[in-house]
Amino acid sequence: MEESFQHKGLRNKLVEEIRRKGITDESVLAALNIVPRHLFMDSGFIKFAYRDQAFPIRAGQTISQPYTVAFQTQLLEVEAMQKVLEVGTGSGYQAAVLAEMGAKVFTIERQKELYLLSQTLLTSLHYRLHFFYGDGYQGLPTYGPFDRILITAAAPVIPVKLLDQLKIGGRLVLPLGGSNSQVMTLIEKLGEKEYKKTEHGLFVFVPMLGGKE
Repeated sequence: MEESFQHKGLRNKLVEEIRRKGITDESVLAALNIVPRHLFMDSGFIKFAYRDQAFPIRAGQTISQPYTVAFQTQLLEVEAMQKVLEVGTGSGYQAAVLAEMGAKVFTIERQKELYLLSQTLLTSLHYRLHFFYGDGYQGLPTYGPFDRILITAAAPVIPVKLLDQLKIGGRLVLPLGGSNSQVMTLIEKLGEKEYKKTEHGLFVFVPMLGGKE
């Protein structure tokens, strides 16, 4: 399915809805207004692509609600040319938003099917990202440290190896907690072993799993 004027109009409406819900970072809103979310949806849900809702994708995962994507990205405070590690590529939608903001995106996915699908799609859309098939809990130590780290699944604990891969002055955003709901958490790395943790409301994500499939 191609891009159309209708899609652009629906995206404009979606962005205004997200703005009304409290997202103020104009660079985040601009990225959401560019990324063609309908191309990241399974065929049965394409007509709902510009509703502010999460929807199922393959491998038992979901494409996040656009407001949630915007909220996490706003907390991350991404700047152009920063190295950003995304844990959980999923559909690739969040990675595309980060790329539109000018980030150098390194994205890791444990589900082989999603890894292959998202790589094919994002490459066809001319996004130049670094894709990895692997265990998000391990991160990418060879490619760090990172200015920003974003976890897009519910983590029961803060992964220590990811903290080690975060630059001093960097920010890590993750939904922290068990299976029912999680607290959106921001970790700021102030020194080699010094961190500041703040909490930013309840959300619901699929669980972050170790290993790879």
